[in-house]
Order: sequence, then structure tokens, then C-alpha cells
Amino acid sequence: MGWSHPEISLEDLMHLIKGFLDILILASGYQSSGLPAMWDSENIRKAVSWGLFFEDQVLARLRNSDDYVQSLKELDEALLELRSHPHFPQGLSHLSSAILTRARDFILGHFLQSVHLGDAHVRALLSAAVEMDLNGLSETESDCLSAYTEKLSSQIKSLHLSPKTNGPEGLKRTVDVPGSPSTIQYKNDRHQSSHDQSSFVIKELLKRQRTMSSVSSADTALSVLSDIVAKNKWVELHNVQIADQPFNHGSQVNEKGQIRLVLWNQWRSKNLSYLLDKRTVRLVSGARLIFSAPKVQWSQVFERLAISTEAHNTKLLELLELSLLGTISSRWSSTVELFISVASDQLPISKQFNEIHKSLQGGYEYLHPKEDLMSIKENDILEYVMMLLDNQVDLLWKLTPVLAAAAIPSWSTLFRLYLNDINKAMKGDSSIIRCCSCNQERKEHIDCQLAERIWCLHIFQVRGSQLSAASK
Repeated sequence: MGWSHPEISLEDLMHLIKGFLDILILASGYQSSGLPAMWDSENIRKAVSWGLFFEDQVLARLRNSDDYVQSLKELDEALLELRSHPHFPQGLSHLSSAILTRARDFILGHFLQSVHLGDAHVRALLSAAVEMDLNGLSETESDCLSAYTEKLSSQIKSLHLSPKTNGPEGLKRTVDVPGSPSTIQYKNDRHQSSHDQSSFVIKELLKRQRTMSSVSSADTALSVLSDIVAKNKWVELHNVQIADQPFNHGSQVNEKGQIRLVLWNQWRSKNLSYLLDKRTVRLVSGARLIFSAPKVQWSQVFERLAISTEAHNTKLLELLELSLLGTISSRWSSTVELFISVASDQLPISKQFNEIHKSLQGGYEYLHPKEDLMSIKENDILEYVMMLLDNQVDLLWKLTPVLAAAAIPSWSTLFRLYLNDINKAMKGDSSIIRCCSCNQERKEHIDCQLAERIWCLHIFQVRGSQLSAASK
């Protein structure tokens, strides 16, 4: 036998689950229009009653069935089919029968995870929790208020509460919640006093506070480090070390070598500032979230972006940057670690460029897997980048050198096109790219954008592979 609930068919249940999903999305803080969603205590109680319905009227009833295991299997198969839809919200991709057995906490958790967790939202959430707990206690206690206060006081003693802080502004929009499932045809006869909503909300708020405190500490540390790099304090330190080295014409650190070391430190400081910048870190986090969705979803999001004629190039570059960051978002720590760990290199730029060409067959394994091991997601992103560029590879020159060097795998067509443009610039044959005047002045490429881009490619293409081989 399959589904065996005595009062509801699996088809009707799935219809109600779809409605529950809509409520969960709204509980996370936004309406379908993208505007903030504001909840009052009454609508929060209605939303929680959906969770109570799934816990008590569906899963609890199934436990009394002889075919409980088979019914859960049928339900999970139906949920899997629902989740496999390309437009299913990825933040709810873990929805299962196990989640529905604690659907009340699940919906409350979504209210607490709202991005716009302002004062008004917290007050409404706490009010709803208190009202639900008092309603539950009123069925068993004559003085429910005293019983509630005593119970809550004893629980709070075990919690370490921080001083009150001012939250963000209250939300601007309201949303109406559909009628509770318990009002449709199922009566909720469960005593809510067996579950303490207030305690759950308080503990989850404290968890969020600790998380935000950790994020704030990390943000402060990143700001300090980024500030040090941005102000070239790192470069000044290296330059002092260089200046302290004995100089003679027979040593490797000759005058030209000192110039290279100074430039090397300046380039590393400049590109590391980009990697450590808050904006970049946020873009990496956003890219990881966006590209975790199926391609049909994130590609539609990008397609819907309104790009005016005046802002076309700016928007296009922003999409390129976000997409390239998406290819390495899962290896972001490795990218930064490699960039910091590589020691200075005294090779002239022309020799570095030759080494990049020689390493094409077996290089780039430090950050990027080989083509046949590349994830479908990263391949999809690279295809999208190629579509955005539309043969305008010179647009890559408008992005930070370290991004193009780290994000484009050497086996890709895009890398070959990028390297070909660099090769043309080296020879002075490019009519599009004007990155320096070294060729016209018959100078060696040392202190120019072309040299910086080759240097970044050499770090990830050659030096990264060497480090990877040495560690094996």
C-alpha cells in the first residue's frame, strides 16, 4: 500500500504544502515583488498554525497507520518531484517529511532568519510567541499568566542575555496570510503548552546575535587588513627590507631587480586590496548564492536586469565580474591563500609570458580542475561569460588583473582568447587594446598594465602549479 492518511489525499496535501512554501518565502522577508514583507503578530500566529497542521494533523496521524513508513516514502518522493522543478526556491531545497514533523519550528526559524529583522518584526514575533504560549497554558492553568511568567523566568536564568541594541528600521510593507489550514476542515486539538514558542524564539534570537557578533568581528578584522594593504604599509615594509640588502653589480638583486621587487610589491598590494575589499567579499558571497540555483533561474535573473543605453557597459562589466567570481567562489580561500603565499619573482615579464605558454598543457591544477572534472555549474558560468563578451574579449582588460587570472581556467576557449589578446599587445599588433606605450617607445614591458596582467597570470598559471606539484 501507498499513502494511507485517513482524512487527506497525498494530492491535496501537496497542494497545501505549496501554499506553505509561499508562506515560508514571505516569512524570509520579501514579497514576490521584491519589496519587504512586514508581519504582525496575528499573521505570524496564522503562519505557525500551518506548521502545527503538518505536525499534528498529518505526520502525527500517519504514525498511527500500519503503513507509516510507506506513507513517508510516498510523501518524500512527491516532495522530491516538487523540489526538482527548475523554479523551485533553492533555499527550501532540503524540504522533506522530516522537516514537516517539526514544521512549527521550521516556520518560526524562517521568521527569525529574515534579513529585515527590525524592531517591529521582533516585537511582532515575540508577541505572537507569548500569545500562543498563553493560549496553550489557559487550557491547563487557572492563572496562565503567573504560570507563564514563572516558567519563562526560570528559563531565562540559564540564558546569557546581552544588552539591548537598536535594530534596523521597521519594515515598510504588510502582507496578508491565507487562512490557517486548521480552519479548512481539520481541527487542531493539540495543546500548545507542550511546546514553548517563547523559549524557542529567545534562544534563536541569541544564536543570531552570536552569529552577527562573529560576522562583525570578522568584518572588523577584514577592514583592518584591507586598510593596511590599501595604504601600502605592506609594500613599505618590503621596500625597507630591499633597501637594507647590500648592493653590488654582481648580485642578483641589482638595480633592475630592485625595481622589479618594488613593482611586484605594488602589484600584489593593489590586487590583494581588491581580493580583500568588502565589496568583493560581498560579491563572492552573492555569487555563491546566485549560482547555487539552477541555470534556468540565475540566467533569467540576469536577463531581466534592465540595462539602459547609458549604463550598458557598466552593467555588462558588473555581470562579468559577478560571473567570474562565481567560478571561483567555492575556492575563494584557496585563491587568496595562493596569491599571498607566492614569493617574489625576478623573471622578466617576457620570460614569464613564455612560461605561461609552456605550462598550458598541465598547468592551473592548483585552483581549477581539468575540463572533464569541472562542475556543470562552472561550465555553465563560463558559457554565460562567453555569451556576455560576444567576442569583445578586450572587456576583460577593464576588470582587475587578478580576477581574470584567477577565474579563467587555462583549458577554456576564453583563456586562449585572453592570452591571444595579451600576445598581440606584447607585439604591439593590437588596434583595440591600448594598455601602454612601451612598444612605441621601444621599451621593455616592466611598469605597465600589460606587465601586471602577465605577472598575475604567471602567479596562477605557473607558480600555482609549481606549489601544487611541490605539495604532492
